[in-house]
Amino acid sequence: MLINMDYSYLFEQMFGVSNIAKNVASGGNMVKMSDLSSPSVQSQLKAAGIDTNSKQYQTVVKSMMAAGRGGGYFTVQGIKNRMQYYDEDGDHINQAFGVSGLTVTDKNIAGKNRIISIPDSIKDDMFELTKKEFLQENGVANGDTTRRSDVYRKMYPQITKNDRLAAGHTLSQYERAYTQAFVDAVKAVDPKWKPGKPIPSGALDGITRESIDNSLVKSGGSLVRKTSSCSSLDIQV
Repeated sequence: MLINMDYSYLFEQMFGVSNIAKNVASGGNMVKMSDLSSPSVQSQLKAAGIDTNSKQYQTVVKSMMAAGRGGGYFTVQGIKNRMQYYDEDGDHINQAFGVSGLTVTDKNIAGKNRIISIPDSIKDDMFELTKKEFLQENGVANGDTTRRSDVYRKMYPQITKNDRLAAGHTLSQYERAYTQAFVDAVKAVDPKWKPGKPIPSGALDGITRESIDNSLVKSGGSLVRKTSSCSSLDIQV
């Protein structure tokens, strides 16, 4: 399930539709895809600093060939620009997080929903942020104001590429557990409480990240609360 580029969209972004036609008609800097392997075009690519043996280049050309069905036109600069979106292995770099390994493919989808070890510092950040936003929004999840992506952005560079999808899944499981622990704590004080209603003062005091983590066990690709008497949170008073 590899990402295919929209060839026409790429050209529209680089030149504008009308400019494509003008460049092709005038024989400007547009080059036919069918001429890509010619010595003259290969010389232009190398002169532009493009390593035609690199996986970045090969991935870009393959996707452009597939999108254009072997036809169409390209520019040397266009290929060079597109190569920056791939790493040295030819894997797509997620522009939101600045790292590769976050694109789901046929090769990695089986290992996506794994629970793996992630840094305690990251779990600390997610716990504190979840608590802060839970209190600010009275327990309502607000996708417009949350800064949760900042924690994921901080985490991903610390994780090896092949484990980044699993790390994201794992952190989301901890995030969910923290939120549920806060809901449970508030309802323990006010059984009639619902998200959006004011949170009783001090309802979350004493809950620690460690107490929540210690109450969780792996169940397949999920983190669930222990079912024994040990499932209750160790709330410090």
